[in-house]
Amino acid sequence: MSWFNYYGLTIMAIIMIPNIIYVVKHKADNENTYNNKAVIILEQIGRYGCMAFMAFNIPYTYFNFWFDYALICYLSVNSALCLAYLIFWVICWNRRGKLKALSLSIIPTAVFLFSGIVLANIPLIAFAVLFGIAHILISYKNAV
Repeated sequence: MSWFNYYGLTIMAIIMIPNIIYVVKHKADNENTYNNKAVIILEQIGRYGCMAFMAFNIPYTYFNFWFDYALICYLSVNSALCLAYLIFWVICWNRRGKLKALSLSIIPTAVFLFSGIVLANIPLIAFAVLFGIAHILISYKNAV
């Protein structure tokens, strides 16, 4: 894989499409009750770092697939996680609560962390951990 990861960009698109549709259709439901500015900033740093490093491979911070059949593993596991994410979006579309909050925050965290580990992408792993901790915390605190 070169400096650009088409698979990672596709995975990001699959994760982002239901989020964008939901925000457009449910503008009034997007109020956060948990307003810890430091955690929100850390989440955003982690989010955009994950998005960038899923698509772009920076030399000397990215070591490519490090075991045999890693590409097959990468695509299979990420496909299953993306499918699970889409299924949870369908199931929880008009619901609120901890199931929706946790499932829709843990699954993308797992995608980013798994991708970083399989690609041996150090910045992606670091941003995934940062994003995961902050995003899961915010989602849990905002769940009704």
